[in-house]
Amino acid sequence: MQSNPFRLDGVLASHSGRTVQSHAEYVNPAYAQMLRTIGFDADYVRGYGAYLFDAEGQRYIDCLGGYGVYALGRNHPGIGRAIQDAIGSDLPSLPGIGPFRLAGALAEELVRIAPDGLGKVYFCNSGTEGVEAAIKMARRATGNRRVIFCDRAYHGLTLGALSINGNDEFRDGFGPLSEFTTRIPFNDLAALESALSAGDVAAFIVEPIQGKGVNIPDNDYLQNALKLCHRHKALLIVDEVQTGIGRTGKMFACEHWGIEPDIMVIAKALGGGYIPSGAVLMKDWICNRVFSSMSRCCVHQVTFGMNDLAMVAGLATLHYIREERIVEHTASVGESLLAHLRSRLQPYEMVKSVRGKGLMVAIEFGPPRSPGLRVGWELLHKMDQSLFCQAILMPLLSDHRILAQVAGHRLDVIKLIPPLVLSENDAIEIAKAFEATVAACHRFPGPAWEVGRKLGTAAMKRFGHQNAPAGAAS
Repeated sequence: MQSNPFRLDGVLASHSGRTVQSHAEYVNPAYAQMLRTIGFDADYVRGYGAYLFDAEGQRYIDCLGGYGVYALGRNHPGIGRAIQDAIGSDLPSLPGIGPFRLAGALAEELVRIAPDGLGKVYFCNSGTEGVEAAIKMARRATGNRRVIFCDRAYHGLTLGALSINGNDEFRDGFGPLSEFTTRIPFNDLAALESALSAGDVAAFIVEPIQGKGVNIPDNDYLQNALKLCHRHKALLIVDEVQTGIGRTGKMFACEHWGIEPDIMVIAKALGGGYIPSGAVLMKDWICNRVFSSMSRCCVHQVTFGMNDLAMVAGLATLHYIREERIVEHTASVGESLLAHLRSRLQPYEMVKSVRGKGLMVAIEFGPPRSPGLRVGWELLHKMDQSLFCQAILMPLLSDHRILAQVAGHRLDVIKLIPPLVLSENDAIEIAKAFEATVAACHRFPGPAWEVGRKLGTAAMKRFGHQNAPAGAAS
């Protein structure tokens, strides 16, 4: 009996213009409500490179980049062809008990480009799964159980990862989390040493640059953190889920500070924007402690972690990262974007700082000196601590077609993590758009403040005074 073929074009046509409505009815009503409230419900129908396109054909510069997934941009043709080749090759994917042919090839490539000492790779499907694996491996390898993490850290939202999440808005309401964790301030060596002194620590997990806020450590922080961990027989786990694969102008962000971690977690960009993929790189001795015998060779595993399509996507991603000199391009365009933003925003008193590395950039705002502007600032922050940035982001999207997001709950920081194929002209366009929207916020009363007021009123009605969403995986 011959079945009718599946037609993607038919599905797309039948749901045209109904994306947000379908989410409201069948997926997450609160999410759909949030999109409508902040004006982020554009009907995107196509994506390519650093751009999104709506149903009217308008082009948007994507400064969110799928939370850092699109290192090579959306729908990179080379990676797409590699996946199509894999599908057409009838590969023996997921044999279960048997060799995973392409996993070894990708692992070899990752070890070749990783910091020295990381000789073994465990594959999974996401950053959260990688963090969960890293916690287990550190505990097994050291015999200790406590994990130290930083305030404002973001390592995922599954239960183990949530226990080392430094953002209370994600933790609240989910009951008791692991008691074997200790939270410390980021970039505070004295606090780290104090936490390690208990002697029961398996690992300190840290993002080289924090995603929530784009917080950059002091130059000696990570080097000394590694020394402290080893002095107290703990491991250093570096979470490169967002910062890895070229994001900061180095292949891995920890290279900026010359450290060689014990465990490194990567994901997001590894799948080339096509296939979810994650990996945990570790020192050989850690792998040998975890997978210590034939009877324990599968003591930690996940069904789809080494599937052939994910491995092909990873191999193709690393190939084009190298061939297209993406890391060097990111360093150059990132430096240019920072320079343009600083030059154009320097005159505005509410701009506190513009910082970043590569194409991981933050624009932080602070209270104005002028009495009139301070009235508006305090009014918005009294209504909701996340409103000021939304008053910039909404016209940035509607008037300039630049998609960006606040860097975290209760932060006056806008974060830019565009695809790494962003051009020099894109960087100039982004800087000009920010100049126009920030200038509007320096007129009170004015259109930007009116946007903030309306948004605050709507938020209080719809979300019951909760903070405006800041994005889970950012």
